[in-house]
Amino acid sequence: MQDKHYDAIVVGAGFAGLACAHQLARHGLAVCVIDRKQGLGERVHTTGILVQEACDAPLLAGMPPALLRAVPHVRLYAPNLRSVRLGADGYRFHTTDTPALMRWLGEHAETCGVELRRGCPFRNAVRTPTGWQVEGVGRARVLVGADGARSRVAQRLGLGRVKQFLHGVEYEFDGVALREPDALHCFISKRFAPGYLGWMAQTPTGVQAGLARRYRPGNTQAPDMAGFLRHVAPMMGLSVTRSPDSIRAGLIPCGGPVGPMRGDDVVLVGDAAGMVSPLTAGGIHSGLRHGATIGRMLAGRLSGTASSGAPVAPPVPGFAFKRLLRWAFDHGQFDAPMDLLLTARPLRRAVEQLCFHRRGSMTPDPAGAD
Repeated sequence: MQDKHYDAIVVGAGFAGLACAHQLARHGLAVCVIDRKQGLGERVHTTGILVQEACDAPLLAGMPPALLRAVPHVRLYAPNLRSVRLGADGYRFHTTDTPALMRWLGEHAETCGVELRRGCPFRNAVRTPTGWQVEGVGRARVLVGADGARSRVAQRLGLGRVKQFLHGVEYEFDGVALREPDALHCFISKRFAPGYLGWMAQTPTGVQAGLARRYRPGNTQAPDMAGFLRHVAPMMGLSVTRSPDSIRAGLIPCGGPVGPMRGDDVVLVGDAAGMVSPLTAGGIHSGLRHGATIGRMLAGRLSGTASSGAPVAPPVPGFAFKRLLRWAFDHGQFDAPMDLLLTARPLRRAVEQLCFHRRGSMTPDPAGAD
């Protein structure tokens, strides 16, 4: 079969890869996205929880409202299950019907001119005088690796690789409701979530419950979802005996940006580049932003509109403060102090800064103060 020629081939049809491809296509460039999955809603490895800023991403313009549910508050729980309710005027998180959202994003990208090849895994790429020859796909002037935390593009082409992870597991319960559906429930517990936290939220289709813990090489222990649910489900209005309708799991980068992130006519974006907050592990917003920024910069270069000497990739955040907090959380997480300090003003302010960018405040608690 004759090779097809593209301006860019993007490996991975997640948020970052599609955001990058979307920008390239908007500038009239020929772009192909390949993904190993036959259906983009299969084997999803993201929570699908969007911060408010992510909803303004160009890729999400026109997203069907039925795929979203606004969640205006955060309820933070200490290990002893005492809690405080937080919120900020005008600020919302959004849960999603994540499999349906990923399918819609793929279809939306195609309507914008992106060629999307489902069921097409990345095997290898060989350097050519004009770019890259991607095995089984074609030739491209540039190659973008957006293939997740265990990027095969990074592995094959000698780029930086993610080395620090969280291990996350998430259950979906269809057609059920939380007692407090307007809050993102976050549980701090060294017992169940060392190095991170557990969470529950109402979604457009039911309830999402998740748990993540620090991943250590050689330690294959998975998060104890069964124990976590026995611990918190009754107070949330869920049946302990209810089996999940779907389960997803995977590794989440938490070590900050990788290096090198780019080489000759190749660049990593999103999770593959480690563009995930080392502390909160939030990667959708940063992936959308990073992918779109790389897409615009590549478009300027490929179309000849970029100024001479313009960078191929934007400045990379160092996440210095969040790396420090990540170290502290890894080495100084103890349940007893959290039980005592949950409602203390310094801790509350730190949570508000992370969740609402300093715009947060304690909100009236419909269930009564704990």
